[in-house]
Amino acid sequence: MSTVVIIGAQWGDEGKGKIVDFLTEKCDYVVRFQGGCNAGHTVVVGEEKYILHLIPSGILHKNKKCIIGNGVVLDPSGLLKEIETLTQKGIEIDNNLYIAKHCHLIMPYHIAIEEQSEKKKKIGTTKKGIGPCYTDKIARNGVRMIDLLYPDVLKNKIRANLEIINFLLKNLYNAETLDEANILTQYLNYAEKLKKYIADADILINKAIDSGKKVLFEGAQGTLLDIDHGTYPYVTSSNTIAGGACTGAGVSPRKIDNIIGIVKAYTTRVGEGPFPTEIKDSLGEEIRKRGGEYGATTGRPRRCGWLDLVGLRHSVRVNGFTGLAITKLDILDGIEKLKVCVGYKYGNSILEDFPKEIQILEDCMPVYEELQGWKESTAGIKNYEKLPDNAKKYLKFIEDSLKVKIQIISTGQKRDEIIIKESPL
Repeated sequence: MSTVVIIGAQWGDEGKGKIVDFLTEKCDYVVRFQGGCNAGHTVVVGEEKYILHLIPSGILHKNKKCIIGNGVVLDPSGLLKEIETLTQKGIEIDNNLYIAKHCHLIMPYHIAIEEQSEKKKKIGTTKKGIGPCYTDKIARNGVRMIDLLYPDVLKNKIRANLEIINFLLKNLYNAETLDEANILTQYLNYAEKLKKYIADADILINKAIDSGKKVLFEGAQGTLLDIDHGTYPYVTSSNTIAGGACTGAGVSPRKIDNIIGIVKAYTTRVGEGPFPTEIKDSLGEEIRKRGGEYGATTGRPRRCGWLDLVGLRHSVRVNGFTGLAITKLDILDGIEKLKVCVGYKYGNSILEDFPKEIQILEDCMPVYEELQGWKESTAGIKNYEKLPDNAKKYLKFIEDSLKVKIQIISTGQKRDEIIIKESPL
């Protein structure tokens, strides 16, 4: 198998960065295909912690080609800071990073309009301009990476967009307007620093696959935040499911061999929106502390809850997972009884399928099965047979319920704290 897609199966923050980093060892290319700097992938190598927002997690390995695909919306300022931070830590960037020509750029007016919009109607965005940038992309008003190399094109696009945005900022939000000349100067400066990375990314990726190279596609956020298949409107602004890898990187579905769903051993979500299995007592707080459940991008505390098989069955269906990676198993160590949601009670009905109506989901109560926990520590275990019996039973319950094999189990933050039952590559 030469290609694998890594997808978050819940509401994001499942630990995709670590799994991508680990699998990169066997890959030649790593491709980020959607989202923006609202993503935060944390990777721990030795005693060093890296938080990546735009650059694929594979950059931490030597001589791996990392590509930011066309489906990403890119904040040039954030990318340059990330490059600088990694370079200072001795990570080689210049010969290993490529950015798709048709990748769309986040502009200052995207951030400004989202900040004002979030004040009027809070949906829990990171206020980084992701949604407005995707809006301009769909409305065919977007600024693309390649536009940085054509000053007249860039200038005309900025002028046309500011005419609308400044009107809204002034008249709808009573907020400060933005200056065209300042933005143009700022982005032409970005052009000088970033032009060496601009490439025909889709051509690079397809040539790599056709020549037998191993390519890893790195998703951001999670399935339940997908713009079409998530808990709309409390979602992100891109397609986070496996199909997004094809549109966001420019490859045929026929070239995808494996799709791995990353599943946290419990469930978390950040921001607003329904969360049926949320634990609102002291145990939820304890899990948050144990798991370090604070957003890598924003620092916001994550809401914590029991594993939700209803949401996961939905993820299995829309992604077509060929395997699962279970993360943060060690965080459940010592909890006497573990609950797993197997259905939702809605009125007098029991729902086994994830509802699309947000008002129904908000009124659903979880139906739990209770499993015996384990007292022994699983932290750092690298051999499946050494896991406590009840931990194995917990994993088997997940596997049997979802009818998808568990291939990888993470037992800690560090790169080597992992169990490989079956390699997807």
